[in-house]
Amino acid sequence: MTHLWVRAEQRPNEERVGLTPEGAAALVKAGLRVTVEESSVRAIPIDGYRAAGCEIAAENLWPQAPADAIIFGLKELPEDGTPLTHRHIMFGHAYKGQPAGRDLLKRFKAGGGTLYDLEYLVNEDGRRVAAFGYWAGFAGAAVALKCWAAQQRSGIAGPVAKYPGKAALIADLNRELDGLGRPRAIVIGALGRVGSGAADLCAQMDVAVTKWDMAETASGGPFPEVLEHEIFLNCILARPGCPVFVPASAKTDPRKLTVIGDIACDPTSDFSPIKVYDRATDWDAPALRVHDAPPLDVTAIDNLPSLLPVESSQDYAAQLLPSLLTLPDLAAGVWGRAKTDYDRHIATV
Repeated sequence: MTHLWVRAEQRPNEERVGLTPEGAAALVKAGLRVTVEESSVRAIPIDGYRAAGCEIAAENLWPQAPADAIIFGLKELPEDGTPLTHRHIMFGHAYKGQPAGRDLLKRFKAGGGTLYDLEYLVNEDGRRVAAFGYWAGFAGAAVALKCWAAQQRSGIAGPVAKYPGKAALIADLNRELDGLGRPRAIVIGALGRVGSGAADLCAQMDVAVTKWDMAETASGGPFPEVLEHEIFLNCILARPGCPVFVPASAKTDPRKLTVIGDIACDPTSDFSPIKVYDRATDWDAPALRVHDAPPLDVTAIDNLPSLLPVESSQDYAAQLLPSLLTLPDLAAGVWGRAKTDYDRHIATV
């Protein structure tokens, strides 16, 4: 019997989950064994999983799970260097040259486990079967607006925190922007999930948006138009051939740009399209000031959907459920393709 073990998230400020109680009930009905760890932070309570027929395990017990269990989580595992013996479904961030990703692959190689990277679960056409993109874009645009509002008051954005829902986020933003005008924003990747969420947030806040996608960036750059907007929202994943949207010279170039929201957030990748910063920001310090006068702040939080953990979990889990139902045949479909990606990258370690 296929055994899916849903682990508690161990990263700070991470309350999302990739399986809802309703989805768990569907898996159990289909004949899968489902174990869900208790969690002190998960946005969706454990009682729903118990009622769905799941087995309940103690928080962070996954290293002791049966050898044949498939461990399912979203974000990073503790970076303790231990070999990884299980099959894991998670966002590994390990295939684009990231230093921490290289270390993760070494742990899998040492333990003989396997990574089924959620970013590389794709259908026959190469399109991802599930993504948090819309809510990443929505929340990322909100944080960028917070950064801009703080600049207007001669400050820098302070800590951010989760919201019980979208309406609460909008209400908070309206308070922060009260008495201020509105900036102009440019969204690159506007036709994708991330860009759609970013553009929708801007529209709800009466922020004028220039929407660019592949057609507008096909020339490869340079793109001086980016510097003519107060806010730039990058919604394009770093990958080979990705153009540079913001060169290192942008810090001192003439510009109206004062906030970069790198929603795709892959600053350590060799293919990052934004060359003015080199590290992610976090909930406690969402803005990184890379130039003082005029100010240029970068916000690059890599778990943005966690600002809206319930809505983003429900959306993502609904997208992923059809693939989870095919887990009994790991050699085929999305899982087979993900294993092929893993094999190719682990061979280089």
